[in-house]
Amino acid sequence: MVTSIRVSNELRDRLRAQAAREGLTLGAYLARLADAEDRRERLQSLKATIAATSSVEIATHSAESAEWESAELADQ
Repeated sequence: MVTSIRVSNELRDRLRAQAAREGLTLGAYLARLADAEDRRERLQSLKATIAATSSVEIATHSAESAEWESAELADQ
């Protein structure tokens, strides 16, 4: 399905020029911009979650990770 969005002529021209420099259609370029924004939001959320993590939780995670990393895998 295709749709139209209303933007100023100046913005449309900027986006078209940016897309052309990347060798993309305007639709593909807008999809890439949307994907980049989704990624930025996910990373911002992750950063906030890490910042809210207590030092006890970080220490527990580090200890558990170290234990898993030092474990030897064997077929039984």
